Amino acid sequence: QVQLAESGGGLVQAGGSLRLSCAASGSTFDFNIMGWYRQTPGKQRELVANTRSGGNTNYADSVKGRFTISRDNAKNTVYLQMNSLKPEDTGVYYCAAWRRLASGSLVNYWGQGTQVTVSS
Repeated sequence: QVQLAESGGGLVQAGGSLRLSCAASGSTFDFNIMGWYRQTPGKQRELVANTRSGGNTNYADSVKGRFTISRDNAKNTVYLQMNSLKPEDTGVYYCAAWRRLASGSLVNYWGQGTQVTVSS
C-alpha cells in the first residue's frame, strides 16, 4: 500500500527557514498532483502549495514569495522550501498526493503530518 512520510519539521525562529520532504513508498507510479496542507487548531485545513506532474504550481496567497514547492519524480518525493517564516506559519503540515486511474477516478493519499513551530 502507498504511504507518504513527511520529515523536516521543527522549531525555528521567525525569519528562519525549513525544508519539508515527503517521500512516497509502496508505489512505482507518478502522482498527478502532490502538495502540502497545514492545520492549526481553530482553523480549517488549508492548501499551502501543490504541483502537477506537468510542472505548474499553486500557492496560498499568504506564502507566495516565501515558499517554494518542488518535485523529484524519479524518487516520488515532494519538497517544500519555507523561507522568511512567520509565527502564523505554525501548524501541522501534511503531504498529499493524487493519482488518476485509467477509469478517470482520482485516488488520494495523505501523510501523517509534521509539526512546524515558528517562534517570535
